This record gives sequence, structure tokens and C-alpha cells, in this order.
Amino acid sequence: MANAAHGAVHAPTPSEYISEHLQNLNSVGGKQLSVVDFSVLNYDTIVWSIICGVITLLFLGMAARRATSGVPGRFQAFVEMIVEMVDDQAKAIVHGDRSYIAPLALMVFIWIILMNTMDLVPVDWVYGANLLLELFGVHLPHHKAVATTDLNATFGMSFAVLVLMIYYSFKAKGAGGFAHELLSAPFGAKWYLAPFNLILNIIEFLAKAVSLGMRLFGNMYAGELVFLLIALLGGIWTMGLDLSVLGFVGHVIAGAAWAIFHILVILLQAFIFMMLTLVYLGQAHDHH
Repeated sequence: MANAAHGAVHAPTPSEYISEHLQNLNSVGGKQLSVVDFSVLNYDTIVWSIICGVITLLFLGMAARRATSGVPGRFQAFVEMIVEMVDDQAKAIVHGDRSYIAPLALMVFIWIILMNTMDLVPVDWVYGANLLLELFGVHLPHHKAVATTDLNATFGMSFAVLVLMIYYSFKAKGAGGFAHELLSAPFGAKWYLAPFNLILNIIEFLAKAVSLGMRLFGNMYAGELVFLLIALLGGIWTMGLDLSVLGFVGHVIAGAAWAIFHILVILLQAFIFMMLTLVYLGQAHDHH
């Protein structure tokens, strides 16, 4: 009884529990104080995004090696269905060279699905894995396994798309054509309107990149927060509340229901990011 009371006293409050699970394992050992801070490295985001990226490359490489001209098996048919879907979207949106854009969209789609899927791993399993590592003398603080719940990761991907937009604008239109478009659209090619056109086009480019990253981050971060709130239902008996049975039932039912719904969110957010990438790169090929 004394041990139980001692555990109850030292159990985290709901706010402490949520704050702990939303904290990245980074180079400063605390919270990132500004949106842009290149001195902070979120190690967990880097590691898990690389792991998901490597798995994506292995998956696509294995599919390419197993591809045959005969009757496809289940795995080949599944991969071909994804490839055809992405390629059809690329053909409909990008009117130009798609030799790099279509594979890029395929890579982005599967990579984001894998990073988002980490959200289905129970939030306290990461803590449990850390305890297991402690048995072997390895200490690892709590970290976030869902890279897309880190704004740094989603902004990194979206600003990479911004760089590609500028690159393909130069490639498709030439330096002169791209500069003319920046200075003449949308108000016309009058010299006195050129500064307003340039400012609006710069804002448009930045808005596309910011909204692309914020959309993915916002949806996945909100989903992670809901999972944490549901996890609290299963642990409210450790927080001084006499609702353990209600909490357990609510935890199981709500957790299962949200996990099933979240599968749709995982796929939908990957599809939206992929589609917007194609749309923005398609617009870079269009002449105004």
C-alpha cells in the first residue's frame, strides 16, 4: 500500500504527461523557443524520418526487382496500383518532363504514409522501449516517433518543394521568362506595376510552402494530441481519480475508434501533400 501511495504521489499530472510526450529529443535538452532556430537539432525527428525513408527506398527497390511481365502477384499488383495512381495524377497535372517529378511524388507519398503511420504506435510503447534499453545499460530519454508532428520536418519537406518550384520555373521558362512572369503577373506588364507583381509573387511562393508544411503538421499534431488524451483515460487511476473502470473502458473504445479513423487521416494527408506537390510543380511548368 505504501508503494502504491508513493507511486500515486509521483505520478505525472495530465498536463505533465502531455508535455513530456510532445517534447522532442533535441540538442538543447528543452523546448525550441522560436520557429526558426538552426542551433536546435531534433534527433528523434532526424532518426525516424531517415528510418522511414530507408524503408521506403527498400520497399520500392524490392518492388522493382520483383516486377515481371507475366501475371503479377499480390505484392506486384499492389505496388503497380499505387504507381499507376501517382503516374495518372502526374500526367493530368504536370504538362512537361515528368521523368523526375512522378518518381518524386511516389517517394513522397509512401514516405509520408510511413512517417504518419508511426502515430498508430501506442504513445507509451516508446517509454517502454526505453525501459528495455535500460536493462542493457543504454539510457535514452523520451522521444517522439512521429516525425510529421515536428514542424521542422514538415517545413523542411515543404521548402524542398519550394526549391523545386523555382528550379522547374527556370528550367521550363528560362531565366528571362521566369523573371518576366514575376514582374508582369498578375496585374500586367506595365513597368510601374512590376514592384507590386514581384511582391505578390514572392508572397505566393512563400504561402504555398508554409501552408503545405503547416497542413501536414497541424493534422498529425492534433491526431497525436488526441491519442495522448485517450491514453490519459487508461491511466486516470494513477492521478488520484476513482474512475479506473470507466477510464479503462473509455481508453479501449475511444482508442480503437480514433485509431481506425486516424488511418484515413494518415492516408489522406500523404495524398494531399503529394497532390499539392504535383500541382505546384505543374504550375511551375505553365506559361502565363
